[in-house]
Amino acid sequence: MADDSGDGISIFGKIKDKLIGKKQAEAAAGKHLTGRTDAGHKERLPPGQRLVEKWPVLDLGLQPNIPQDKWKLEVEGAVEAPLVWHWADFMAQPQIEDVSDIHCVTTWSLYDNTWTGVSAKHLLALVKPKPTATHVVFESHDGYTTNVPLASFDDDDVLIAHSWQGQPITTEHGGPVRIILPKLYLWKSAKWVRRIVFLEGDKPGYWEVRGYHNVGDPWTEQRYG
Repeated sequence: MADDSGDGISIFGKIKDKLIGKKQAEAAAGKHLTGRTDAGHKERLPPGQRLVEKWPVLDLGLQPNIPQDKWKLEVEGAVEAPLVWHWADFMAQPQIEDVSDIHCVTTWSLYDNTWTGVSAKHLLALVKPKPTATHVVFESHDGYTTNVPLASFDDDDVLIAHSWQGQPITTEHGGPVRIILPKLYLWKSAKWVRRIVFLEGDKPGYWEVRGYHNVGDPWTEQRYG
C-alpha cells in the first residue's frame, strides 16, 4: 500500500500497529479469562467461549492472494526427507475429510466444520522427523509464524486443509491452504501456509512473543502466557 500519511508510515502500517497493540494490551490484562482451568475435554464448549453460526474473519488487514499455480509448500528442518509440494503434488496426496470444532482466542467457537486436505500423519510419514525434533513452526505468506509441539501436530484430526464445508477455503480464511489444529486455539492454525519447519527446540511465533500462550489449549484457557 502506498504511503498516505506524509510521514513515511503507511495507513496500513498504522492500522496494523494499532491492532497489534490492542491485542498485546488484552493479553497483558488477561481479557476474556474466566479462571476455569479444570474443564478438560469433558465439555464440548471450552470455558469463556460463545457459539457463532458464521465464521468470523479476523486478520490485520492483509490477505495474501496466492493463485494455485503459484502456490507451493516447503517442509524442511529436522527431517530425514525434506520435500516441496506444488499444487498438483499436494492434490495427488491421499485426501481425507474430518469434522471438528474450532475455537478462537477472541471467544467465538464454530461447531461441525468439515475439512478436506492432507493429514499431518501422512506428511509425517513422508518427511520422517528426526528423533531430535520437538517442535513445528508454520510460516505464512503474510510473514506470520506460529509454533506447536510436534506431539500436537502428530494427531489424527490435524490437516493441511484446502476445503471447508465442501468448498475451497477462501482467501479471507487462509486459502488456498491453511493448517487446522482443532484442539488448540485457532491462531495456531496458520493461514496461507507456505513453509513447515521442524525444529530441535522451541521457537515462539508471532503472537506467542506478543503475550499469547505458547501452547494454546482452549479447555484450560491458555489464552495468554
